[in-house]
Amino acid sequence: MTTFKRKEDISPHLYLPSHTPVNPMLPKIYRVTRTRKETHDTFTLELEATDGNKNFNFVPGQFNMLYAFGTGECAISISGNPQEPDKLQHTTRIVGTVTTALSKLRPGDTMGIRGPFGSFWPLRIAEGNDVVLVAGGIGLAPLRPAVYHILANRQKYGKVVLLFGTRTPQDILFRHDLKAWKSHLDLEVFVTVDRAQAGWQGNVGVVTHLIRRAPFDRLNTTAIMCGPEVMMQFTIAELLKRGVSPDNIYISMERNMKCAVGFCGHCQLGPTFICKDGPVFRYDKIKFWFEQREF
Repeated sequence: MTTFKRKEDISPHLYLPSHTPVNPMLPKIYRVTRTRKETHDTFTLELEATDGNKNFNFVPGQFNMLYAFGTGECAISISGNPQEPDKLQHTTRIVGTVTTALSKLRPGDTMGIRGPFGSFWPLRIAEGNDVVLVAGGIGLAPLRPAVYHILANRQKYGKVVLLFGTRTPQDILFRHDLKAWKSHLDLEVFVTVDRAQAGWQGNVGVVTHLIRRAPFDRLNTTAIMCGPEVMMQFTIAELLKRGVSPDNIYISMERNMKCAVGFCGHCQLGPTFICKDGPVFRYDKIKFWFEQREF
């Protein structure tokens, strides 16, 4: 059982796990047990520890540092079910040298893992509220554990709405999960694409357009989101128009994270470090820095 403590300097609504790796800079060896191609450029790795430890406890929203031997390391959100700690999963898009190397791993191959690191979604604070989850593209991966948690504790939440936007129907992640989640009568799922293709009968347009008609109580809603920063900026604007309070909006930030513990400074955002103080932030706490243009 994970215990928690307050992280007052960033947000009174965020909790961090009290356990940390004994040596956060030393990777542990994990073996690939399963690979799954999600889209043409996105894949999921399922992993197990080579030391026999069957439980990798994490909290939805946290990330690991994945090390491809001989190539390098990168930060990837955990995308698996927190109720199944024996199945560590990461879903990522092929965008560079490290993710390309990871995409070539097959069952039986090994890699390094450091983590878990970072803050996470305020699912305890959201209890009793409606919950709106907004994902853009690969941003659905960090939100997936939150959906699993909410469904496992469904009685603790009000209305739950998932809004997912992606480029084309071929870029839709976790199709099996989305279909299963849609079958829940107490969970509403809306999917939209930027560009429709032959056979697509769903919504067309950016994900922010869905917020205007999403069913939730504006005065009793916790919103959590992950995706491109420009998407999150417009999503926040639409949520504020609906009357959602800024202190009930949470975002997951991405920067070039190298160390995961605030040593290197690559991911600094104003007075904070995305790896150590984030990646999940309460919007009103970083509003000024979030609105600054990144060069």
